[in-house]
Amino acid sequence: MNLTQPAVSMQVKQLEEQIGQPLFEQMGKKIYLTEAGREVRQYARAIMQQLEDLRSGLDSLKGLERGTLRISVATTAHYFAPKLLSIFYERYPGVNVKLDVTNREQLITQLINNEVDMVIMGRPPEETDIEGGVFMENPLVLIAPKEHPFGREKSIQLDRLENEIFLVREEGSGTRKAMELFFTQHGIEMTTGMEVSSDEAIKQSVQAGLGLGIMSRDAVQNELQLGQLIVPDILHFPIMRQWHVLHRKGKRLSPIALAFKDFLLNEATSILKREPLSQQGSQNMPKPPTPPAPQPNPTAEAQPHFRNYAPARPTTVLLGTNGKPIPPVPSKHKP
Repeated sequence: MNLTQPAVSMQVKQLEEQIGQPLFEQMGKKIYLTEAGREVRQYARAIMQQLEDLRSGLDSLKGLERGTLRISVATTAHYFAPKLLSIFYERYPGVNVKLDVTNREQLITQLINNEVDMVIMGRPPEETDIEGGVFMENPLVLIAPKEHPFGREKSIQLDRLENEIFLVREEGSGTRKAMELFFTQHGIEMTTGMEVSSDEAIKQSVQAGLGLGIMSRDAVQNELQLGQLIVPDILHFPIMRQWHVLHRKGKRLSPIALAFKDFLLNEATSILKREPLSQQGSQNMPKPPTPPAPQPNPTAEAQPHFRNYAPARPTTVLLGTNGKPIPPVPSKHKP
């Protein structure tokens, strides 16, 4: 701000005098916004957003060589968003992109407050006046540890998942909502073990044998290719969803924002197109070199290892990403 601390304090004091209400309250060595302070902050952000829109509007008069693109993407989308942005950068090297990777709750807040040009997310919010379109499929697959017995079977009935323990994302997560709706529609009672706040933590926990997970296929490509996880052949999977690009209805998008939206809607699928994932865990293993090395046949000693598989029960206290203890995985016995 190029201002000293006393100068900032003086301007805040003058602002409080003009408003006639305190904006901050001090408790110990920390300060907090008052209700009036929160109200002023909301309008200040709106004013700053209008100034940013003004800059974008002026940049639009200069064409597509310059401009700022403000986008936010769901945490899972960061697995493919950088590739799309790199290609977009090649076409418009003068563009300044401000990218935020965050959870569903923050994406909706940013849409409501008009803080970004557009967002990339899975299930659109129902309560927000928005518009946009679908630019790519987003299948959700069931992932399991490489040693799970499901890896040796085909056409597994859905009701067998009632005997399994599932790791889930936090409340409000789009993936979790889709997961819960899917099991409810098929009459399957799901047992949850841990609530995990990131995709990476879920993948690591599944590899450790703490349970099964359901994730976007885009998020597990590397682990499947390396054979660290498998996608069993479960009937009715994958759960089909879509990726959406969304913005406030009636928002005046700058030329560069319109160009990026059209880029997603018309080219994203072809750019990120890949061979369909097989639902067989064995086919998700890395391809052997040419000529292929001989693969040992299953032996009698290997079979008990699969039959005896069970999710791990931690005997020590595990800490989650928020620093809080993770409770032991609950057990469930089907009659």
